[in-house]
Amino acid sequence: MSILENFLPAFLEEVVGDRFGRYSKYIIQDRAIPDVRDGLKPVQRRILYAMYDSGNTPDKPYRKSAKTVGDVMGNYHPHGDASIYEGMVRMAQPWKMSHVLVDGHGNWGSMDDDPPAAMRYTEARLSEIAMELLRDIEKRTVQFKDNFDNTTKEPVVLPSRFPNLLVNGVSGISSGFATEIPPHSLREVVNACIALIDKPDSTLEDLMGVIKGPDFPTGGIIMGSEGIRDAYRSGRGRIYVRARTAIEDLRGGRQQIVITEIPYQVVKSRLVTAMENIRLEKKIEGIAEVRDESGREGLRIVVELKKDADAQGILAYLLKKTDLQVAYNFNMVAIVNKTPKQLGLRDMLEAYIDHQKEVVTHRSRFELEKAEDRAHVLEGLVKALNILDEVIAAIKASKNRQDAQNNLVAKFGFTERQADAILTLQLYRLTNLEIHSLEKEWKDVQKTIAYLKGILGSEKKLLAVIKDEMSQIRDKYGIDRRSDIQDEVEELKVNLEVMVTAEDVFVTLSSEGYIKRTGKLSFIRSGGEIDKTGLKEGDYLRYLLDVNTLESLLIFTQKGQYFLLPVHQIPEYKWKENGTAIVNVIPISKDDRIIHVLPVKDFEEPGKSLVFVTRKGQVKRTELKEYFTNRSTGIVACKVGDQDAVTDVLLSTGSKELLLVTKQGMAIRFKEDEVNPMGRAAAGVRGIQLKDDDEVVAADWIDGDEGEVVVMTELGYAKRSLVADYPVQGRGGKGIITFEFKEGKRVKPNGSELKGAFVVKEPFDLTAILSTGGRVTLSTERTPIDDRKSTGKCVVPVNKNETVTDILKIT
Repeated sequence: MSILENFLPAFLEEVVGDRFGRYSKYIIQDRAIPDVRDGLKPVQRRILYAMYDSGNTPDKPYRKSAKTVGDVMGNYHPHGDASIYEGMVRMAQPWKMSHVLVDGHGNWGSMDDDPPAAMRYTEARLSEIAMELLRDIEKRTVQFKDNFDNTTKEPVVLPSRFPNLLVNGVSGISSGFATEIPPHSLREVVNACIALIDKPDSTLEDLMGVIKGPDFPTGGIIMGSEGIRDAYRSGRGRIYVRARTAIEDLRGGRQQIVITEIPYQVVKSRLVTAMENIRLEKKIEGIAEVRDESGREGLRIVVELKKDADAQGILAYLLKKTDLQVAYNFNMVAIVNKTPKQLGLRDMLEAYIDHQKEVVTHRSRFELEKAEDRAHVLEGLVKALNILDEVIAAIKASKNRQDAQNNLVAKFGFTERQADAILTLQLYRLTNLEIHSLEKEWKDVQKTIAYLKGILGSEKKLLAVIKDEMSQIRDKYGIDRRSDIQDEVEELKVNLEVMVTAEDVFVTLSSEGYIKRTGKLSFIRSGGEIDKTGLKEGDYLRYLLDVNTLESLLIFTQKGQYFLLPVHQIPEYKWKENGTAIVNVIPISKDDRIIHVLPVKDFEEPGKSLVFVTRKGQVKRTELKEYFTNRSTGIVACKVGDQDAVTDVLLSTGSKELLLVTKQGMAIRFKEDEVNPMGRAAAGVRGIQLKDDDEVVAADWIDGDEGEVVVMTELGYAKRSLVADYPVQGRGGKGIITFEFKEGKRVKPNGSELKGAFVVKEPFDLTAILSTGGRVTLSTERTPIDDRKSTGKCVVPVNKNETVTDILKIT
């Protein structure tokens, strides 16, 4: 037979599936997930049993950890010593366990995630409460199984005389399953068990009246009773754990934040480092120093603040940005009948009570057997003492011990067990006092038998024993609750003032999209002239905004998108520098164009809304507050048709009139309240009815009949006409003529389209941008006042083949 014929074909997925299935079963059952009855993973159970078996108990001196690890590895747990020692270390750390199960001596690590000393240096013994987990184990209370090499036996589960799974909690990750059960108060859990025994139909609300929620050994404040309720109902839920903090006053009007408790499983040193980094990187202003003052008196972290710093604001920022507040997710999974299950609170308590019923039943049977055996022996001794002379005579007449035993059985009806006890009776027991004590012991044993039979015959008595023994443990080891519970989760709002230093700055945006933020000092040092700002050749200033770093800019594009850009996030440059391309700051697409920039201090300001005007004459009004966002990407500001584009965006108070001016010289004036407020993504309503090849080029507010309307054509012809000449019309009409274009061969043309229109009450400067790159600045006063239908006068001289491409109002 060839070698190849020894191989059988197999499908990879079947082989892998089978192997991984076996591996998963092992990981889930024998490594990472605790048993619902004693709340222990196998390695923890083996450590505790090995220490108990070797007499490493609280009443004896400490013993080297390495010896315990060796015992566990050699007898029960054929894995690496590191994993065994890690399991032992966790059970000795009071910041991880509500009640430590291993009493450690030496360096067992710290809350700063310092590693423990090696096992050859540390010493340990069982803690007193760990003895309650093992109590009665020698009384056949739990099943034992063979160890890995069949040389000894190990317990399948511990008797666990208190509900360790909930009291100490557990976390673990296996394949396909993970578990996260928080620690609880021993008193509350035992009281809940007793309440469930007394009233088996207790609802979850009843039990939650006793168990308020988790109780972390590190204390802190737990927020979110709804999350606790979800977890106790289904096994899954989310709560928030917040550090315990206080704001203390110092001399000189300064304050400091003092942290005395931090959330469960947060590494203190990393938390302190994170807060120090916030100070060093100046993410917020106001922190002078961060110190860890923890010592023998307990945990204490101090965040010292600068004078006049907003202590509440800085605390809110630290809670939001560091592990001073963390989310804790319940995932209560445990092994029930060799299977992992997600359990609610009631399921866990019921499983524990069922386990205790078994433990006390098995213990009572064991003790009953012992008591009945003792009663049987005592009965024989008492009977023998009543006929002592005959018994002695029979023994003296016997040949040897076996013959004596046979004679006692044959002559007096003793059993072999009783005969054996009579033969081993010591002579001092024949004294009068000892005879009485034997009779008393026999009566006491009879009472014990009756008591044990009562427990075994009545579930009520059985449960009473369980309640009584749990109550004793509660009274002996119970401690006050360490974590406070709040019903509501407090929303953390961090004021911008905390994160950003308030400063008045200039923000400039050029036509080619270069943006910069400049401090007023840099502007003054550069000569204080607007024209001297840094620009690329051929570029020109389009927006100059006098704003504060605490404000935000709403940037609108012609495609109906908008971006919210906080001023403090705009890169800072000197006044004579060009700045940076806006695509480096906001993700605006290449084929889109900015049409308006609006500074906003308060989005919640009542009565404020935005009015959008499109090229095709659509008008839309939406409340300003709808434009607040935390997103940095583009968001729909206004729905725009395929051939349409946003022309302008105006900030509205709802009480003015709107003037729309078209390319072909038409204008319409209507009350802005004719445009009802709509949703952010709405398309709007018709503002003006346009001819086919016409489009809206300008929009402006009119407030009363004072002032003039300035219009300018692409050939530099302009004029002013009185606002009073523009009657208020209904929205959506064709409008009226605002400029007359000259036509004819012998007439010097004044232009073919309007390039801009402005409502003027007080004179201001306009800058005309020419197609050749030139710029002409003129005051509105230089434009002649004329009739609404007049042809205007040339105010911006243009050369042949040169036109006005844009008109800007720079304030």
